[in-house]
Amino acid sequence: MLDDFMLRALVGGLGVALVAGPFGSFVVWRRLAYFGDTLAHSALLGVALGFLLEINLTLGILVVCQLLAILLFFSQRQRQLASDTLLGILSHGALSLGLVALAFMEDVRVDLVAYLFGDILAIGTADLGWIFGGGGLASVGLLFLWKPLLAITIHEDLARVEGVPVDRINWAFLALIALAVAVMMKVVGLLLVTSLLIIPAATARRFAATPEMMALLASLIGCLAVGGGLYGSFYWDSPAGPSIVVAACMLFLLGFLVPKRL
Repeated sequence: MLDDFMLRALVGGLGVALVAGPFGSFVVWRRLAYFGDTLAHSALLGVALGFLLEINLTLGILVVCQLLAILLFFSQRQRQLASDTLLGILSHGALSLGLVALAFMEDVRVDLVAYLFGDILAIGTADLGWIFGGGGLASVGLLFLWKPLLAITIHEDLARVEGVPVDRINWAFLALIALAVAVMMKVVGLLLVTSLLIIPAATARRFAATPEMMALLASLIGCLAVGGGLYGSFYWDSPAGPSIVVAACMLFLLGFLVPKRL
């Protein structure tokens, strides 16, 4: 029988994997991996904000991720810097600012390893509420945006001509993925959060015949990675968050041994 902490870890991890699948599919389709990294790195600044304002740390992470998503949306319209250059500046700038801010808080003790690589085994009831509440809200929002967002992903100019409110949809998607990243932080940490978005989706892409099938497969593969990673962590006493990512990588490699769909 599983201990309570392992059961909470499994339930929380599965919840994150279910949310990550559809979002990860769009990240892969739209080549937004670096954007996901930028959001994840900004989370440490959210932790510092949470300690400073004495609010829930997940709420602090959510606020900073949303602010950064808005900043990225408007900054993408400028032509002076390439998008990847701008993302690199914001990513490392936010991460460094968070580290510096925490260093100045002498009365605050922070387990940086837990935030960098996740602490899924320490998930509590409140964390499960954030994962399923925030993750569920993000998933419902993505469901409403699915068709227009898919049209934009296929051909943005054509979607604009057909009357799709491209700017509004893009902004809403950035806000939703920022919410998803915030709830994923507890499981794999800010340095590995993009892995749980990208690797299951990249694995599913090989076998999916439709976008919807790819999103579903990505969620299922993510769930397998969570289960396999926690199993390995329990029996070999390895770090849980990185173990989940290693399991996802193994599934990706095993995918090449399975015949591709016709």
